Amino acid sequence: MSSINNPIGLFDSGVGGLTVAHAISTLLPNEQLCYFGDTAHLPYGDKSRETIVHYSTGIADFLLEKGCKVILIACNSASANAYHEVKAHVGDRARVLNVVDPVVEHVAQMQDTRHVGVIGTKATIVSRSYHDAILEKAPNMQVSSLATPLFVPMIEEGFVFDDISNAIIRAYLSRQDLADIDTLILGCTHYPIIRNQISRYYNFEVTVVDSARIVAEYLKKYLEENGLLATGRAGENQYFVSDHTPSFETIANMFFNEKIILERIALW
Repeated sequence: MSSINNPIGLFDSGVGGLTVAHAISTLLPNEQLCYFGDTAHLPYGDKSRETIVHYSTGIADFLLEKGCKVILIACNSASANAYHEVKAHVGDRARVLNVVDPVVEHVAQMQDTRHVGVIGTKATIVSRSYHDAILEKAPNMQVSSLATPLFVPMIEEGFVFDDISNAIIRAYLSRQDLADIDTLILGCTHYPIIRNQISRYYNFEVTVVDSARIVAEYLKKYLEENGLLATGRAGENQYFVSDHTPSFETIANMFFNEKIILERIALW
């Protein structure tokens, strides 16, 4: 079993998982992070399940080589489509967590929530991972889902906090699919980047769930309960990408006070 001071591995198709990485760094400053963004293959949301599994298990092998004690699938599309396969592939070499389960548990316990909206990539929405899991835990809730596939490339290209992103947000959220919701799950780790814009669209009258914070708190509890909390920081955070994109570095530096140094690693 890995040492408790070994890094926590996270992976996503691009910059989105950095929202989770930032929340973890804030909550667990002793933990060293090893992040992999599969920028060469983003977005995962329009890929087949088999392809997502292939990429996810390959990245898991890379993170195992880095000695990661925990592998957090910081991507909703991969969490929804490849979690069980990655967990089986990794076996007892590391713990494997996803970003869907913590959010489902949190939302199912929200007392004032009646109608939950879920937005995410096509792969996440088609998988019905949020829809079915929420209704299993809270059968009295109503769940409405909408695929919002333009959000990821919009964010990856740096179109945030501007008229273009506001227009795309308005075009999606005004659809009848999400009418009368009181809570909205951002079912993609890219989406917290535009959380404030989404909240403004709803005039702050809809609870927009901060999935990154929820996942970080879930991870902290998991590490505590399993005796895996680091006693001291083993080293600096590491950031790897399968293809270097300028927007990744720009957005990464928006999140972290430290200078982000990216290393390109071709896994395939």
